[in-house]
Amino acid sequence: MRRSFPRRLVTSVLPLALAACLVSGLAAVALARPTAERPATERVAGAAVSAAAVTDRKVDLERFAAPGPWKPAGSRAKYGRTYQVARWTSRWVSPGFDFTELIASWSARTPGSSWIEVQVRGRSATGAKTSWDVLARWAAQDKVVRRRSGGAQGDDGTRVATDTWKSAGLSSYRIRIAAHRERGRKLPRVALATAMTSRLPATAGPVSAPGVARGVELAVPRYSQMTHSGHYPQWGGGGEAWCSPTSTAMVLGYYGRLPGPGSYGWVPAGHPDPWVDATARGTYDHAYDGTGNWPFNTAFAARRTGEAFVTRLRDLTDAELLVKAGIPPVISLAFGRGELTGAPISSSAGHLLVVVGFTATGDVIVNDPAAGSNDAVRRVYARGQLERLWLQASGGMAYVIRDPAHPLPAAPGGNW
Repeated sequence: MRRSFPRRLVTSVLPLALAACLVSGLAAVALARPTAERPATERVAGAAVSAAAVTDRKVDLERFAAPGPWKPAGSRAKYGRTYQVARWTSRWVSPGFDFTELIASWSARTPGSSWIEVQVRGRSATGAKTSWDVLARWAAQDKVVRRRSGGAQGDDGTRVATDTWKSAGLSSYRIRIAAHRERGRKLPRVALATAMTSRLPATAGPVSAPGVARGVELAVPRYSQMTHSGHYPQWGGGGEAWCSPTSTAMVLGYYGRLPGPGSYGWVPAGHPDPWVDATARGTYDHAYDGTGNWPFNTAFAARRTGEAFVTRLRDLTDAELLVKAGIPPVISLAFGRGELTGAPISSSAGHLLVVVGFTATGDVIVNDPAAGSNDAVRRVYARGQLERLWLQASGGMAYVIRDPAHPLPAAPGGNW
């Protein structure tokens, strides 16, 4: 289960490229601007997502050459150890409207005791700058670093709400990533960073018309979160708490990139779908005390598939474009009793599931992990019901996870 959301929709979304050198094997997506036909203040999920490159090499904390993208930042004592630190900082990015929310995503490898810290600062239209706020301290493993979101930090009109940086309205931002490693130990590697900015409207608007994915259903494996009820309280306890990692695991299974046996050797023999337990452990946020941190899920997935990020889609038309391209998005919604016909649970203040296809009439085929068994995971939800609940709950939030065999389609709204 994900934390509850205000009932609102996105009208303007602008994830933008973060400067630096291109990543080999990962194409940067062209920046889209609001169009005259659908200005940012009127449309659902407007303007641009990017694949933003940080570096195509390991972070070399001893021999990098200025003016390269990584700069030395001294040493730091943390987790009972002393780390060397290098930083990468994006240029100032202006999405073209005053945004009130920002969500960063990243792809990184953090061997051994290494880890990264992701920060953001903003600038108003008058040029006033906020302080740097910590969005996350992240590592793939949890033996040394207990990955965590940054906490509230509400000192200058901005605050961090788990995975979302919120403000009253800013015109531009910078992202900064600090890489940490112990001297003589393995180096971290940061391959990709994205930022998604939004200003959310009050209503969902009309239901979208069925589009290009009518009659398409992707062969996404089906896993139930409920078969894990009571498992591993230190990582959320399974059951209703594991909708996000279970959805992420289903998409990884679709690409044939599930965590291998070495990642879940600690799970007892005979345990159902142990890769779900491994995904829950690998996405757990020790500050939020749960597995529903959005960029922690995409960071976990990106290490296995090559690219994953958080964005907001305009409506189910965008989801259809992804499904048609063979990319099943994970979406976040909330619903009260009786609001989602056919759901395996009566209500949820925050729930994630996988969109795997569309019927011939445009209704939505999903893998809903809240079903009581794997066999019952596949569901069909009415297009109008699901779209409204999704847009109002999370502003059209989606995990976009893909491998090299599934390139992103053209994005009319610029959301990827």
